[in-house]
Amino acid sequence: FGSSGYSSSRPPPFTQKNPYQSASGCLANLATMGISRDSRHKHRHTGGRRNIHQKKRKFEMGRPAALCKLGHKRVRSVRGRGGNMKYRALRADTGNFAWGTEHVAKKVRILDVVYNATSNELVRTKTLTKNTVVQIDAHPFLQWYSKHYGIDLHKKKKGGKEEDTEEKKSFKVLGKQQARAAGQKIDPTLDDQFQTGRLLACIASRPGQSGRCDGYVLEGEELAFYKKKLEKKKKN
Repeated sequence: FGSSGYSSSRPPPFTQKNPYQSASGCLANLATMGISRDSRHKHRHTGGRRNIHQKKRKFEMGRPAALCKLGHKRVRSVRGRGGNMKYRALRADTGNFAWGTEHVAKKVRILDVVYNATSNELVRTKTLTKNTVVQIDAHPFLQWYSKHYGIDLHKKKKGGKEEDTEEKKSFKVLGKQQARAAGQKIDPTLDDQFQTGRLLACIASRPGQSGRCDGYVLEGEELAFYKKKLEKKKKN
């Protein structure tokens, strides 16, 4: 046995320096990882490879997708370039939706995700992105329509007869409502949706950037287009 306590026939225990402490070790590789939006890694138009002659730049940095889900509101703030702030909506369940033909917008609950042109996986996981088709609660619009035109779109029927649940109104209010309703027409497809209490709507904002989930009620040709898509999806 030597001074170290190990026999000459037995090798000493293997010791290695921590590679993360070395500038030439894994730390250098870890520093180059991350999401980057540069195009230096791409081939030339002719198909040749480019030699990378500079490091990644902070202004080319990318971030992971927010993938906002349907749920109780949860928003995080992110500092961007120049001190500008972005707001990441990680969960959202309400938003301001506009009814275009009636020029009115209401804050409503988002009930379900029904269609996304990107992938059915986003529908399965109830992910809210721009241009996602969702189902929203129709009751705020029903209440406004009833107050503005004096017409209840969500009629309750018993034995084939409509219930008479009208409130007492002044002649002035009745005159205003009748004048408004004189030239009023509603899309039959939209009227059918009001009977169910759910409307198809499209998200127009970017939840991962603005922290909001706003959009508009689908009408006309756009509504017919998405109706066909949903019917085709059900058949398959």
